[in-house]
Amino acid sequence: MLFPVPEHVREVRDAVHAFMTERVEPAEPALNTGDRGKLLELRQEAKDAGLWALGHPTELGGGGMPFLDYVYVNEVQGRSEWGQLVLGTFTLQDSLMLHKYASPGWRERYLAPMVAGDVSPSFAMTEPDHAGSDPTQLQTRAVLDGDHWVISGRKWFTTGAADAAYTTVMCRTEPDGTAPHRSFSMIVVPTDTPGYRIVRETPVLGLNGGHYEVAYDDVRVPADNLLGPRGHGFVIAQERLGPGRIFHCMRWLGQAQRAFELMCARLGTRVAFGEPLSAKQLMQQHVFDSYTEIQSSRLLTLQAAEQIDAGSQARVEIGAIKVVGARMLHNVIDRAIQVHGAAGLTDDFPLSRMYRHAREARVYDGPDEVHIQSTARRILKQVG
Repeated sequence: MLFPVPEHVREVRDAVHAFMTERVEPAEPALNTGDRGKLLELRQEAKDAGLWALGHPTELGGGGMPFLDYVYVNEVQGRSEWGQLVLGTFTLQDSLMLHKYASPGWRERYLAPMVAGDVSPSFAMTEPDHAGSDPTQLQTRAVLDGDHWVISGRKWFTTGAADAAYTTVMCRTEPDGTAPHRSFSMIVVPTDTPGYRIVRETPVLGLNGGHYEVAYDDVRVPADNLLGPRGHGFVIAQERLGPGRIFHCMRWLGQAQRAFELMCARLGTRVAFGEPLSAKQLMQQHVFDSYTEIQSSRLLTLQAAEQIDAGSQARVEIGAIKVVGARMLHNVIDRAIQVHGAAGLTDDFPLSRMYRHAREARVYDGPDEVHIQSTARRILKQVG
């Protein structure tokens, strides 16, 4: 399923594809059980092969790939949920955020070690008692007491909190009555700070994916832990989420492509009622629908990436691909499971785990309904 990849990107993209299919995908059974040794082994192999941290800025120790070039690579990296961790790109959004907004002290303490894979970040926004689709309801507060912020509240789905060196926390910092989108700030909280308390890990559809609920019991951190200007939390969050959603969508394409390949292989080798499954018209429908959905989603995603690369916020394009990409991922994996029959429901194939992660995609970084509404409104304003 080829599409035009720029010639100067093809070599590294092919190298990442080979590394994913030959080294990472076969290691998934061990990685899924928490084999830390295997993860570290693969990370070292990626570094030795020159495939580590390709999207991070060169001055931070990364590969320095331009945004649009890295988008092409990110697709094949996304074939496995472990691709980001093995290739050192799971910290990309956080390193870019700190690189632009952190104080010199925090930049020196975290940036280089984070890009090297020695330090892990985490990000805390959503809360258990408030609708995540309306972040203006967030209630975690930070009050300036002398030269310290005092943070009180509770967050959940803080991915990687148990292993993270710090968490960037979205807090309400401004007085009541301030415009909602100017009421919040981001504050860097080292995870060893007194009052930072992990309440529980929250399994998602039966998978322990490293998502944690965390309580902030009067956590005190220095005033210069503020990330960027006070009251600009939403501005920084949007800068983080826009490109991040494109990265999500490209990785979803990698997952869908892998499921599509598994489906086609099964159709060619499985025999029922005297002929291969590939000869059955209803099975051919699965191939057709999956092919067209993957290709359509890929083109929409690349269009959004080109807009971002040109300096646009691409709100309409990103809103569209977040919905279309998540649905495409779910549909393609669902068809692949159907083709595999009962075997597709077992851990003999990766599809069961992929399917559960695919269902998450329609919720995280904003549910479908919010993106549909906001994107439609923007389109109507443009054409009205």
